[in-house]
Amino acid sequence: MPHESIQTLLNANEEWSQSIIKDSPTFFTQLAIGQNPKILWIGCSDSRVPESVITASKPGDIFVHRNIANQFHLNDDSALSVLTYAVKAVGVEHVVLVGHTNCGGAAACLQAAKDAAADTDASQPETPLTRWLSPLIGRIQSLELSTCSAAEALNKVVETNVHMQVDNICKSEPITTAWADPNAKKVTVHGWVYDLARGRIDELVCREAKHDENSA
Repeated sequence: MPHESIQTLLNANEEWSQSIIKDSPTFFTQLAIGQNPKILWIGCSDSRVPESVITASKPGDIFVHRNIANQFHLNDDSALSVLTYAVKAVGVEHVVLVGHTNCGGAAACLQAAKDAAADTDASQPETPLTRWLSPLIGRIQSLELSTCSAAEALNKVVETNVHMQVDNICKSEPITTAWADPNAKKVTVHGWVYDLARGRIDELVCREAKHDENSA
């Protein structure tokens, strides 16, 4: 028998699928044919930020990639393959990079930057987490946070991270290629922060192709 917590999920899935079929008998058979989402969500692995739940979306509405601290590294084949497939095969029109308040990954970066500044981490071994977050740790070391409270510093890191990853997305081949072609489907890149205490999404930045500026 599955563990109790696993059985709870299985039972909930059965109840959910039956409720969907009751309201829309052909929903799953139609969904199985293919997908056509307009949005790619690149977010954090945090369990408190489930994209479909907080946006009241249905299966098939959002194409998703999640990782620790919602990173988008230009040398990360996993993220790049998701973005490439989303833009070139699925045909998404919006890429949303979503950070969130009280992010554990951002807090880890903030602490690592403090340790580095105090030269207290010289003997600390490198870990997968520190390797993964190293670009953001490096960026934090250039921020002026000395006058910020702990909460203000963390919020600033979260917002800096969103801008940083949006920059990376905009530099990536799938986006630069789409933006360079005036005949390609327009792809807009957004940077959002989800406020855990409010349950609301705030947009920090929105970027899209400006073909007129690039034309000869």
